[in-house]
Amino acid sequence: MTNWNACAALFPGQGSQIIGMGADFARRYTIARDAFEQANDILGYDLARICWEGPSAELDKTAITQPALFVCSLAIWAVLKDLYPAAEPAWMAGHSLGELSALAAAEAFSFEDGLRLVDARGRFMQAAGEKSPGAMAAILALDIARVEALCAEVSSETGQIVVLANDNCPGQAVVSGDIAAVDALIERAAAAGARRAVKLAVSVAAHSPLMRAALDGFLQVVQRTAFSPPTAPVIGNVAARPLQTAAEITTELHQQLTQPVRWTDSIQAIIAAGAETFVEIGAGNVLTGLMRRIDRSKQRISLNNVEALDAFLESQL
Repeated sequence: MTNWNACAALFPGQGSQIIGMGADFARRYTIARDAFEQANDILGYDLARICWEGPSAELDKTAITQPALFVCSLAIWAVLKDLYPAAEPAWMAGHSLGELSALAAAEAFSFEDGLRLVDARGRFMQAAGEKSPGAMAAILALDIARVEALCAEVSSETGQIVVLANDNCPGQAVVSGDIAAVDALIERAAAAGARRAVKLAVSVAAHSPLMRAALDGFLQVVQRTAFSPPTAPVIGNVAARPLQTAAEITTELHQQLTQPVRWTDSIQAIIAAGAETFVEIGAGNVLTGLMRRIDRSKQRISLNNVEALDAFLESQL
């Protein structure tokens, strides 16, 4: 049985989306189906159909991916809370877009307000990507300090932008920036001994200065949103510290667009606070995979389908 006083809930971000996500929950549980139907009404298009039927080219658009992942995570969270009200994680965190899912699960804002925030975030980021096309790349088996040093070297030499976007786990970093600078960084990382340096299938340079065009519009939406103190500490991506007040949440959501995701530091902060179990709630199992690289001694559970939920609930008896 899970000790919820030593449990953290994790919510995934872009890259975890997959055709069919959430469909099994919606078929079995009315509360999950209602979440997708409510999302369709709020957004004004059939998000559920895109999530469950695709095509992938549509689901992978930033403006669609972000609300899709948010709704899938919150639908699964609603089912878990409905079936097992004792599920009260002591900490929550979300990777990039997943941070908004974590805040919604912690009741910092309503599902509807959260979805409107996520929808705006995705649209503004996609528009910024169209205005300033960029790229992202994964760099494996180089430490973060070395990756940041290479980014600084390439930026200085090319006059273009490439920065650390994600510190995902030891040995896995993601860089983001101008296309030519990212290409140069890939070559430099390979020469420096990276086991792998590969461009990701995205056209939005997330968590980089190329997202500045999204800042003002998204901030206006953030400032119109009513925030409440989270029911559990939500560890922010930017400073790897708990978000406790409306002002802290506002600052975090705004800064997060152009600042790196400090995921390793965030997870280590939760571990230092006493977490022994990490439950990933949403599509895929990316975050439990990263947990294995951060601290494989901790229990890792991924609730990404009804079979996994059934097994988890049975373990709580």
